[in-house]
Amino acid sequence: MMKHIFNKGKDPKKPTLLLLHGTGGNELDLLPLAGRVDDEASVLSVRGNISENGMPRFFKRLAEGVFDEEDLVYRTEELNQFLDDAAQEYDFDRDNIIAIGYSNGANIAASLLFHYQNTLKGAILHHPMVPRRGIKLPDLSGKSVFIAAGTNDPICSAVESTELQTLLEKANAKVDIHWEDRGHQLTPTEVAAASKWYSTLDLNE
Repeated sequence: MMKHIFNKGKDPKKPTLLLLHGTGGNELDLLPLAGRVDDEASVLSVRGNISENGMPRFFKRLAEGVFDEEDLVYRTEELNQFLDDAAQEYDFDRDNIIAIGYSNGANIAASLLFHYQNTLKGAILHHPMVPRRGIKLPDLSGKSVFIAAGTNDPICSAVESTELQTLLEKANAKVDIHWEDRGHQLTPTEVAAASKWYSTLDLNE
């Protein structure tokens, strides 16, 4: 089992928000974001199982921006299985999960979309990278994805953000990208944009 927090929401029909922190973060980091996006939804916030010099992460990397692909695939499968188990344990709808990830957490959320057709209904990805190249993505029809990117992000270039958008759209996902004239930090304005995007989703589909 992965270390996590589950907070049952007021409205069981709402999606469960899956929170995935950045490198060195933990399961408490993104709780305020969930409140901004949907304060009635259930929240499942997970801590990464990898420790890099004491900093929690969701998968190993070989260097900054260079993923350990083998570990990424393994950890993505592990997280997918954890979601199956958590849905049973906490009695939420397994088919109605929307991920909110930042940086390393956004990368593992994107990896879930790249590898599993039905693991997420949608995702809010703050400063994600392309998790893997050269693989065929599942059909992501009906999935909605919001990407928040920085034009001056030193870790994740604007080209990378656009490439991720293109790959997801080619797999039939509906993708909106929000640009900040900033770097890799998570800004209040991009959180507000994500919240506004979420409010436009038809959550009864």
